Amino acid sequence: MSGDFILPVDKPVGPTSHDIVARARRDLNVPRIGHTGTLDPFASGLLLLCVGRATRLAEYLTGLAKGYEAVARLGVSTDTEDHQGEIVEERSGWDSLAEDYIRAAMTDFTGTIDQIPPQFSAKKVDGVRMHERARRGEHVELPARSITVHELELIEFSAPFVRFRTVCSSGTYVRSLARDLGEALGVGAHLTELRRTSIGRFSVTDSVSVDAIQDPGAVDAAAITPLAAMGHLRTLAVEQDDVTRISHGQKVTVEGEPDGPVAVAFGEDLVAVGEVNDGSLRPKKVFVT
Repeated sequence: MSGDFILPVDKPVGPTSHDIVARARRDLNVPRIGHTGTLDPFASGLLLLCVGRATRLAEYLTGLAKGYEAVARLGVSTDTEDHQGEIVEERSGWDSLAEDYIRAAMTDFTGTIDQIPPQFSAKKVDGVRMHERARRGEHVELPARSITVHELELIEFSAPFVRFRTVCSSGTYVRSLARDLGEALGVGAHLTELRRTSIGRFSVTDSVSVDAIQDPGAVDAAAITPLAAMGHLRTLAVEQDDVTRISHGQKVTVEGEPDGPVAVAFGEDLVAVGEVNDGSLRPKKVFVT
């Protein structure tokens, strides 16, 4: 594997996403490493690390749908909407809820819905992250924003705990999904466990542990090539003459190709990510010299 690739890592509970990136920089001896979506310290699961020039692909991966398994605790609401926060309300009635009633309530949270982000989050308001404002005692009225919940499934109900899985659009707060489900059930809720199981078509089952990042064999086995990482885009194969033009940032003619974003390939290599428009391919990110 070359020095430019995507590495799926299984982040454990505890460290921040930044901690994992810092360790990968050290273990791989590569200064340029980024990731495609933060996981809270209390969450575990799939973190896609972009290594070397593959950091330029991050923007094409951050918007992919994400899958999670989570556990919500009914009857208790916290200020952070997870178990690390302060309890703000306790309500009874959760012990009389039936599993079918919970499953029916979940149907109202599938599809395109509005969600108010949590007060404790990395979202910035006037340049300041919400969790910094919240810790100062500030409360900001945040507007609801549109999200898409592709799947929401009850796995197990063992009162007061609800284990569920979801696949949702990027930008969805699973903490807030648990909060809103608790409100719909009339008892409140907060998240006690969160594990990201997928990003787009990439699964945590194909990832490496944090300790395995220092094992070249494990990294080679799990690493995803830049071209494979762009598998959610249409692939457009080009000839050597086109590669030369693209390497200089020039447009090339691609008659008969439909408009839209494409991953430009020469053999097994990613040449560029570009946009086809009216029979012309305009490279946006070039990966050849």
